[in-house]
Amino acid sequence: MLVAKFPKSSQKVTKVTKAWFSSLASVKSGQTAFSNQNAGLDSIRISPNRCKLRRFFGARLCAKHQPQHLGSSTALRLGLRPQPRSVSVAASPRCAGWRISNPPHADLCDIPTASRRYSRLKLCATAAKTEALLLTVLFSCLFGLVLHAAEGARIADGRTYHLGTAGAPEWDYFEGKTPDSRALQLRFSAQLNEREATLFLRQDDVKLDWALELNGKKIGSLFLMEAPLIFALPIPAGALRDGENVLAILPPKANDDIIVGKFELDPRPRREAIEQAWLEIQVTEDVGRKELPCRLTIVNEAGELVPLFANEEQKLAVRPGVVYSPDGRARVGTRPGRIAIHATRGFEYSLATTNVSVRAGETRRVELKLRREVSTPGLVSSDTHVHTFTYSRHGDATTDERVLTLAGEGIELPIATDHEYLADFSEPSRRMGVQKFFTPVIGCETTTAKGHFNHFPITAGSKVPDPKIADWPRLLQSIRSTPGVRVVILNHPRNIHSNFQPFASTNFNAVTGENKRGFEFGFDAIEVCNSSALQSDLMLGFHDWMALLNYGYRVTAVGSSDGHDVSRYIVGQGRSYVACDDHDPSRIEINAACESFLKGRVLVNLGLLAQLAVDRKFAVGDLATGLGRRIRVETTVLGPSWVTADRVELYANGVKIREQKVAAPERLPRRPGRQADGIKARITWLIPRPKHDVHLVAIASGPGVRAPYWAIARPYQPSSRVWNSRIIGATNPIWIDADGDGKFTSARAYARKLIDQHGTDPGKLLPALASYDQTIAAQAANLIHKAGVDLRSPGLSSRLKTVSEATQRGFTDYLETLNGGGSP
Repeated sequence: MLVAKFPKSSQKVTKVTKAWFSSLASVKSGQTAFSNQNAGLDSIRISPNRCKLRRFFGARLCAKHQPQHLGSSTALRLGLRPQPRSVSVAASPRCAGWRISNPPHADLCDIPTASRRYSRLKLCATAAKTEALLLTVLFSCLFGLVLHAAEGARIADGRTYHLGTAGAPEWDYFEGKTPDSRALQLRFSAQLNEREATLFLRQDDVKLDWALELNGKKIGSLFLMEAPLIFALPIPAGALRDGENVLAILPPKANDDIIVGKFELDPRPRREAIEQAWLEIQVTEDVGRKELPCRLTIVNEAGELVPLFANEEQKLAVRPGVVYSPDGRARVGTRPGRIAIHATRGFEYSLATTNVSVRAGETRRVELKLRREVSTPGLVSSDTHVHTFTYSRHGDATTDERVLTLAGEGIELPIATDHEYLADFSEPSRRMGVQKFFTPVIGCETTTAKGHFNHFPITAGSKVPDPKIADWPRLLQSIRSTPGVRVVILNHPRNIHSNFQPFASTNFNAVTGENKRGFEFGFDAIEVCNSSALQSDLMLGFHDWMALLNYGYRVTAVGSSDGHDVSRYIVGQGRSYVACDDHDPSRIEINAACESFLKGRVLVNLGLLAQLAVDRKFAVGDLATGLGRRIRVETTVLGPSWVTADRVELYANGVKIREQKVAAPERLPRRPGRQADGIKARITWLIPRPKHDVHLVAIASGPGVRAPYWAIARPYQPSSRVWNSRIIGATNPIWIDADGDGKFTSARAYARKLIDQHGTDPGKLLPALASYDQTIAAQAANLIHKAGVDLRSPGLSSRLKTVSEATQRGFTDYLETLNGGGSP
């Protein structure tokens, strides 16, 4: 509310001081055509919302007071912009309104000239001079509010465009649709902008960099995000010109189908154009009303992320439609309209949502509560792959913003892995007030032309490994010589960087786990689920990893986010739950966590958490010994209320042996004050003890989250135009000592033992494989092929028809890799 005061006696007027009136009239949009002499008032009280407008642009005066306005109006000529506009100003004892007549125009009829105690003030036609002076001051007081209406956004182009390459749709939903063009040139009329202006546009599916040029000069790029949003782009002063202007949207080199359109040009600077109303939001935990770091996602009625603005002193991370707060409090400016506000805090917490309408000039206060829904005692949530723009120069998250996102998503053990840089989140976390929510770990991503490796922890001040080393054995030796390093992770092995893919079929056998380049792998863990670099086949990384286990590697599967951005890819969306004392997130024992990483006591999480137990005493990472004839295998699936599990699978040596569909979430009875434990399913299988050792892995999955508050990203380097969004949770193995020798024997070790006993002659070897699974048969096929046996010979093909189905399958799987296939 804009506040000024009338003198108590409206009959006794005083002159307005020149300094006060000058400050009211000094709106740098043009020159006024009236004077401040003998204004007769020193202050005015203005209370909005007495009567409402029917419309904003092109509105009439309000129906209730239209006769009064029209009967007592006085016209003034003002220069609101470089071109003069006609303004009619009206006053009455009840309300004041004015009309800016040249389109675009607006009416304002919701501000009284005086409160009831000044109702004796009379404006009559015979007192023209007094009325004019009164209206002059009144208009000056309200000019700031009028300016927003006068300079409101106008439509430069209301169309929506599909930009892309004709005949090469990026996704299946673009198939059969012809793009409007590859690039876009939009011509529109405007006036020279003497100060910053703002361009609002709607965009969707933007994966790559699309440059924006205005009159031949680059002014920015579309916001990198594949979700629908309204982007507010600042236009530098002087970039617009009188008459025709040309806005160009220029495509990247690679194919990227996007939707863009509904361009609005606002003559105000970006902050003023966005900050027309305010949201004051407070998020607390439902138990004890404790302040919580959180993510706020704000969308309009169309589900589009909306433009937001916040002052820097609030210590927020703000992007279109997204705010990360260190304590659940945020005050942000936005445009008027109906919006939905979602509050989240990562995987373990509930979702809180409210829908509100916010009007111009209004401050809307919102309180939301979050509840801990997933119970994870003894498990620490870790993201082993975290970047900042500050040091990696990719993405958009500064170190200060990164620590806000980590706290807001509930990551307790973040590993800083900037490219060739030892980042430490300790000081930024203290500066932003979130140090009690996590224990930062110094790590590094060594980025070579032949693969990327994360390694941690690293002693501060150490020298980073040389990324020019392409030979993996030498590279791993260099990484492990870095002071403090205990864990080395092979990152996104199916990604292509520098024209190299570590697990391409030419480099890696996805059936046997063999490195075709000859040397033995030396990493401790592998990313099976990188939420910023998902595969079209979400299971591909898991199959690769289980093939490594069959080969004999003891490699731990991890989940991570590879997050470089504040909002495009959600940090901690892919994460690892590590067996470790979690009573104080700010004091996690890093060495104990590393020990769990090395021993496979880790659960992979992308929206679901799967747990596995054998005979009620062996957990993930354990060697299960002393087993009876039947094994009791129990799987528990956890998740918050806003995700759904629909399938649980059990794998032995990477072969699916059980599958259970989950019809509906199972819920335990809630008692007052009792936190939910987030159980989605509990499944028990009784399986015969295998005839040989196997590793058991449980994997749960469900429909992907598509809502904007936690949307699963599309595949980064898709191999298919069809995208089937899924969430997933997986365990690391429980090692089953089925043969009772007190140790675990891998599939390849069994195959070697059989060949040592029976030789490479298929006539002797194939019958001996009868009691073994297909993974051991595949390893045997690989070994005898390397020994010179022709697996394509007619004789071997005939013999295969007489052996067990598992043996046939194993040989067939391996033969497919010889024919050019690299994936199961």
